Amino acid sequence: MSDSDPHSAYREAGVDYAVLDAGKRRALAEALATSHWLDAAGARAVDASRGEPAFVLRFAGSTLAFVLETLGTKSIVAREYHELAGVNRFDHVAYDTVAAVLNDLICVGALPLVVNAYFATGSSAWYEHAERAAALLAGWRRACEDARCAWGGGESPSLVDLLAPAEIELAGSALGFVPPPGEPLLGEELAPGDEIVLVASSGLHANGASLARRVAASLPDGLQTALPDGSVFGEALLAPSVLYVELVRQLLADGRVTLTYLSHITGHGLLKLMRPQRQLTYRIHALPAVPPVLAFLAARAGMDATAAHSTLNMGAGFAVYCGGGGGERVVQTAHRMGLDALLAGTVEEGSRRV
Repeated sequence: MSDSDPHSAYREAGVDYAVLDAGKRRALAEALATSHWLDAAGARAVDASRGEPAFVLRFAGSTLAFVLETLGTKSIVAREYHELAGVNRFDHVAYDTVAAVLNDLICVGALPLVVNAYFATGSSAWYEHAERAAALLAGWRRACEDARCAWGGGESPSLVDLLAPAEIELAGSALGFVPPPGEPLLGEELAPGDEIVLVASSGLHANGASLARRVAASLPDGLQTALPDGSVFGEALLAPSVLYVELVRQLLADGRVTLTYLSHITGHGLLKLMRPQRQLTYRIHALPAVPPVLAFLAARAGMDATAAHSTLNMGAGFAVYCGGGGGERVVQTAHRMGLDALLAGTVEEGSRRV
């Protein structure tokens, strides 16, 4: 796999990663030019973190990490499913949003301190659906409790004419700290012989909702379509994301495991395994089971295995890279927490590819 593989099904759903990634690279160049302002405040940007899932800086003897992330269009799935089936899953999409934020934050070896929320609606009338609003707040708080971090506050604008009146856009930001000795995980210590553990996802997580909505629109029963395993398409799409914070917390505290990198498997699927800007090959010899909802989604979208595994998470939600011999301990730690995980591959010398 390379990071230039085309994903026609996803592009047809309105998401073109080639265009989005080019925009990110241009933004990164502009961002680098502002690092001197941190110097003026007595802080220092860890510029190697630019382009990583979270930005890292050093200030007053601490190493801090900051991230902002969005849920995407999964809240539309929650709204449509509520209207169709009468099942309120806004607690799940709130949890998804916090997980999307914090699963990125922990990739640099940081633990969360505080999360802020962004709830933007197309009309203030959205909050007249009291049960949706209550579920949203409950899900957000539950995710913060599970991650052992504070909910600091946020913003809830009503964006008339920018968002459709029935919709809500969910996003969040977080501040975290890198535990002593304060060295972030940025892939600089990755080496041939390191092992790669893949930790299972619960299903869609926060990436692929635009494609899922397009597929649902093509089905006679839409989101109420029965899947081969007996579950309902809409319900399965809205299964809450796995939050990997506690796993990383325990691994960072385990002196017997040397972590060398962490990757949140989201858009681009397994291509996220080669996120480090290093000339290394990531060889995968085992994969987790594919959740039925993702197998169904990929099949209905006409994706072959390569396209599916380089677009959706396909059952692998998080990757832990560690020194050789540590992979089985990572797997055991995950299993004690009730997470499925497997020793999936190794890092090798070679060109940058999966």
